[in-house]
Amino acid sequence: MKRFVFLTLASLAVFAACKDHKEPAEAAFKTLPNGGIVLLDTANLTKIQWIDSTLNLGRVTEGEKIEVSFRFKNIGNKPLVITSIVPSCGCTVAERPEKPVAPGEEGVVKASFNSQGRVGMNHKNMTVTTNTREQSQNLLFEVEVLAKK
Repeated sequence: MKRFVFLTLASLAVFAACKDHKEPAEAAFKTLPNGGIVLLDTANLTKIQWIDSTLNLGRVTEGEKIEVSFRFKNIGNKPLVITSIVPSCGCTVAERPEKPVAPGEEGVVKASFNSQGRVGMNHKNMTVTTNTREQSQNLLFEVEVLAKK
């Protein structure tokens, strides 16, 4: 369902970008092996500024689920689309914004980390794909998981 919604929004964005809405839009997207989609139309590239790209979440007790939020701002002049987020392992589940982020607006990439079975220091990353010149960016977080007593 998420892919359908994104493809619908992306198709509308490509349609709107066509001059006078009369020229047919060419294939502007590429599907990635992980199911994500990359915008190929360079006329719709924008710029992203990560407010939080690296987080230290401190210490937690094994078994806790931690919510992680990475803030960003669209500093370009086109809508910002996050097409995919790929966590480095199955202990982290990421959630991307469903709607494009307008120029000048802020957004959040959310993730949930399950600390069960992860005692010790954990360094996790997520690869975020966007419609920016540098299509992939890495978000990092670290957390120390303490054993249950």
